Order: sequence, then C-alpha cells, then structure tokens
Amino acid sequence: MKKIGILYGMENTFPQAFIDRVNSKGEKGIVAEAVTIEKVVQADPTEYAVIIDRISQDVPFYRAYLKNAALSGTAVINNPFWWSADEKFFNNALAEKIGVPVPKTVLIPSKERPTDTSETSFRNLAFPLAWEEMFRYIGFPAYMKPHDGGGWKSVYQVNDPHDMWRKHEETGQLIMMLQEEIQFTDYFRCYCIGQKDVLIMPYEPRNPHHLRYASEIKAQGEEAEKLLATVKDYTLKLNIALGYDFNTVEFAVRDGIPIAIDFCNPAPDADVNSVGADNFEWVVEAAANMAIERAKQHKPGQTNLTWGTFVKDSVSVVASAPKPSAEIQVAEPVELKKAAPKKAAPAKAPATETKKPAATTKAGAPAPVPFEDIPKKPSAEKKEEPKPIAPAPVKAKEKAPAKKAAETKAIAPAPAKKAGTPKTPAPESAKKAGTKAPKKK
Repeated sequence: MKKIGILYGMENTFPQAFIDRVNSKGEKGIVAEAVTIEKVVQADPTEYAVIIDRISQDVPFYRAYLKNAALSGTAVINNPFWWSADEKFFNNALAEKIGVPVPKTVLIPSKERPTDTSETSFRNLAFPLAWEEMFRYIGFPAYMKPHDGGGWKSVYQVNDPHDMWRKHEETGQLIMMLQEEIQFTDYFRCYCIGQKDVLIMPYEPRNPHHLRYASEIKAQGEEAEKLLATVKDYTLKLNIALGYDFNTVEFAVRDGIPIAIDFCNPAPDADVNSVGADNFEWVVEAAANMAIERAKQHKPGQTNLTWGTFVKDSVSVVASAPKPSAEIQVAEPVELKKAAPKKAAPAKAPATETKKPAATTKAGAPAPVPFEDIPKKPSAEKKEEPKPIAPAPVKAKEKAPAKKAAETKAIAPAPAKKAGTPKTPAPESAKKAGTKAPKKK
C-alpha cells in the first residue's frame, strides 16, 4: 500500500477535498490521508510515498521533517530543499536568463541590522549606496516588497525617494526589493500542476481579496489567443526551470506583453471561498491526478524529488571531483605561549591612577579641558593659595615636614613631576576657565 499524505495548517477546504478526490478514484494500492507525525528520527523513512506540503513555509519543524523524509525516499511536493533556497529576487534574475519578461528590480539592504551583527559586519557594503542610479533605473512610482515574502505582506507603493525612505522605516530586518510599477491592461494568475497542467485565471489584484478572481480578460479575438498561448508558455518555462510541481505564476500585461510579476508561490491559495467553485474543482482534480502519478512512479529508498533545470544544468557542468591527496595531514596543536604576556595588562593600571588626581582638580575647572589650553600664570602669583592642590598628594607632603607655609613653597615644584600636578595654578585659572565651560561638551 502506498500512502499519499497532505501536510497542512489553517486552510479548511482544499486538504479534505484533495484526500476525498484521491480516494474516490479507487486506485489499487493507493490511499490518501492527512499526515500524522509521532516522532522524527534522523534518516528514518516515513510511511508516505508522496507528501503534499501546504504549511512548512510557516512551520520550520515541518520543513526539517520533510527534508528527512525526502532523504529517505518520500516524494515531497514541493521539493523542500529548493523551496528553502528559493526567493523572489533570485526568481526575477532566473526569469531574465530564460527569456521571460520581468519588471526592473533592485535589492535593498534591511533598515535594521540583523540580530547579532554590527557596523563591522557590513564593511563590504558601500556607504552610501548608488541610490540615484537605482532610482533612475527603476523610476517612480514603484513597488517595494520583501525579497522572499508572499501573500502580499509588507508590499508598499512608493511615489518618490522620500516616500520610499519613510515606508522603509517600517520594514525592520526585512530585505526589500524596489520594483518598477507595471501599468497593465490584463492580469492573470495561473495554476501550474506537475509542470504540465496550466489553468489561466483572470485576476484583479487591486480588488478586495474575495473579489480578485471576479475578473474578465480584456484582450479579444486573435490578440487574446496569442496572449494566452504566451502566458502558458512562460508559466511552464518558469516552473520547469525552478522545479516546482505545485505553484502559481502571476502576469501583468503591458502593451500586449505578459510580464511575470510573482512566481514563487509553492503553497498557493486554493480555498474555494477565494478562487471560486470552478477553479477549485480544477485544482483539486489536477493535484489528485499528479499525486497518484507520483505515487505510482515512487521508488523506495531512492530520491524521488523534482529538481529544476537550473539545478540540473548546474550539476551537469560541474567538473568531476578531484582525486584526494594520498597524504594525511594533521594540524599541530595551537601554541598558547603568547597568551601569557596578555596577563601583564594590569601593568597599565598606574596610568589610570595618575588620571585620578587630575579628575580631583575639578574644583573649579572642567576635567575635559586639555592641560595645554589652561592659561598659565607665574608661580609667584597667589603664592598663598596652594590649598586647592589635589588633596591626596598635598596632605601626604604636609604631614612629614610639618613646617611653615614658607617651606611649602619649596615643596610646590615637586608635584610638577607627576602627570596631574602641573595643574597647580588651576584655582586661579579655574576662575577664568569658567568662561570655557562649553568645552566640557
């Protein structure tokens, strides 16, 4: 018996309809059910030949479970390894490479630095960036949106650079894209199932969510036929290159040319209340047929994932692995001899101690004022005012000789040898230094 499982979260209509449709076909040896996870042990296979993933983008635990399942042979739809690596900015770049038109787009660093990073983490990033060049390339109005987001979350229309800066303030650590605005006459959302079945749905993204599929194609006659054929061709090209079995692609039509706007939706909306009854019936039937086909093709113990041509082509051009060196190299233990001198760092302590007396001369003058800026007066003036000298040094000198003030004159020059004592005339200069108080800033 081969099981087809579906892993889902909040959606209510599609999962059960999918299970019922698979089971209603009565395929011998194939049954569908909701996935049940009791434990996840590394490298252990699951009981499912196929799993349709509808939720792992929001639940990292499920993504890890699916990678483990895929490693052991489960055909996970969509490929969890590629889904983890993919994002919208890369999609646009790949589309250009395969000849599918996309809007002009640039990547913008996040407003806030990522957690546990500092300015040093961005030493390779020019400051400022070439903003004027980017603005000229994109033009305004434009759209700013997350480079790996979905569901129209954190999407902003921006009218000029100032509007962009203001809205960028709200984006936190999101990496954003600035993208050219496409003025369109028609807009389509296309289901692509199994890289072969395509349903083109007229779509109006400017309508409220429940009315977006209530739209009609504007092009008529031969123009419409040519347009729809191109849309289908581009849809298949993108999904084959990306390797998605279940995806949607959105196109905005400008001057008769379909421009791919969004095509990284590996768990697309499939709720009957939004897509409508007819579209819902189509996607349920197409998904059920694809899952049954993949279950029949499933080979236990082998990789049963779908990979896009981008990855396949990259692997095919990789040179064969070089022959390993016959020599076994073992690193020598790291010598820690240089660590000892570092302990001598406390020797710098006296330097900090000499600064303390200088701090005590704050009696009337601001500490931050450099010694060179303090007005110097002849020592003969105010000879009787050595009292404000830093308390600790003076008291130590007075106790030993215990002589008259006349002898204090002889002592006064001695402290000048110390780092802080040259500020002996500080009391008088302090009076005049009051005008220099702003230097404290």
